[in-house]
Amino acid sequence: MVMYDSILARSFSRHEQKKLRYGAFVCCLLIALCFCTVLKPNLNPLPALKLQRSMGVKHQILALWETNSTQQVIKNMLEYPEINTNTTEEFENMTSHVAADSDDLQQNASTLTNPIASSSQAEEAKIEEVATKNLEPLCNTMEAKTEFCEINKDVHVDAKSSSAFVVSSQIGNRSWSIRPYARKEDETAMSHTRAWSVKPVIGELEIPQCNRNHRVPAILFSNGGYTGNHFHEFTDVVIPLFITSRKYDGEVQFLISDIKPFWVTKYQAVVKGLSKYDIIDIDKEDVVHCFPSLTVGLKRHEKELSIDPSKHSYSMKDFREFLRNSFSLKKANAIRIKEGHQRKRPRLLIIPRKRTRSFTNTGEISKMARRLGFKVIVAEADINLSKYAEVVNSCDVLMGVHGAGLTNILFLPENAVFIQILPVGGFEWLATNDFGEPSQDMNLKYLEYKISNEESTLIQQYPLDHAVFTDPYSIGKQGWEAFRSIFLEKQNVKLNVNRFRPTLLKALELLHQN
Repeated sequence: MVMYDSILARSFSRHEQKKLRYGAFVCCLLIALCFCTVLKPNLNPLPALKLQRSMGVKHQILALWETNSTQQVIKNMLEYPEINTNTTEEFENMTSHVAADSDDLQQNASTLTNPIASSSQAEEAKIEEVATKNLEPLCNTMEAKTEFCEINKDVHVDAKSSSAFVVSSQIGNRSWSIRPYARKEDETAMSHTRAWSVKPVIGELEIPQCNRNHRVPAILFSNGGYTGNHFHEFTDVVIPLFITSRKYDGEVQFLISDIKPFWVTKYQAVVKGLSKYDIIDIDKEDVVHCFPSLTVGLKRHEKELSIDPSKHSYSMKDFREFLRNSFSLKKANAIRIKEGHQRKRPRLLIIPRKRTRSFTNTGEISKMARRLGFKVIVAEADINLSKYAEVVNSCDVLMGVHGAGLTNILFLPENAVFIQILPVGGFEWLATNDFGEPSQDMNLKYLEYKISNEESTLIQQYPLDHAVFTDPYSIGKQGWEAFRSIFLEKQNVKLNVNRFRPTLLKALELLHQN
């Protein structure tokens, strides 16, 4: 460089040297312009980036769609969903470098904040999953009849504060209040059910420390609500408990809130069939229990005495088989009557009811049934469910007036006949939804007998032109209490045996078809 400066100084004056430098600079600009004009059409465009911002809980996760230089980054992102701040900065630096080298990318800067839909929807779905897979709520409050929380990580249960704590950085500060009884739409039932809180916390310091550790999952449910009513004990508690706990094959701990000692005694066989561990009366615990996972509340079908097999992987057939095993019931199928070869008489169980909607002529009904060829058993359920389950299971036909006692059809053998007697009062909807439709899912044969006004003892209290007989639905419109006080509590049934006889003959015909 010094040699060239010496030559220029000897050959040219200072003014001529200055002109020469300006000329060289202009020539360089012209050459660069020619190069860009001639060769630019042959240059491949710089790869464009499509950037979608997806908000997480702690960090902003950046999702990139591209095929060349960013492909490895995408692969790493999919394989390692825990994207940290350094990775985010790396993406932002990459974006800024490309923008500096590409005028096209600068002109399409809006693409960075408002991305166009990816041509590969499958890949987009995977990347979106990175941002959302840990953001699903712990609790399901959208079911028609129940709400429940499934916590599939370490959880601390503190009865003093009626709370279940779970450490999680992915859920935020939202908490849930759950009344773990499966009839959430009923305010009366919920008023008798203790509320429990499910509280995600960020750090271990904010959570009560464990006093007792368990190695198996737990299910927390309530004996509140309408526990004490046989129908509600099954449709609101026992069947939902089966749905929720069966998958654990006994390796699950039951925590019962609002515990009723009689319920524990009555359903001892059911509880032992679902859990290998002693029940914990959680309301009385003054220590913190810790579990690897916890379900607060029970899953259930919105229909009564039913299970949706497409949703829960179990059916009422499975539940009835579970009951037969739990109560050691011997009879799997109802009798099949063959013409000319009837050695055994089919067994008819009459549920008489003691207080309301009871039969006032049970003896007359029994006598008529025996003449038709039935062996008649008259038995009312009591606290000893195991013994009564054996009685029901031994029978081929069960009959009774609409009420909670009909829930015992659960113990009937397959293909048995169920006869529901409908009293006066517009019971069609209740009869169908509580027992009629559910009985068909139990593989039972359903018959229905609607009594006449003359067969109801209400005829002794009201004239035939009263709304009780002419428009019972108008009574129902006055509210449940008005309906219950008249049609459920003041009414008994005196069956017209001649009118009822064809129904029993139909039952015999159905047994012939077994």
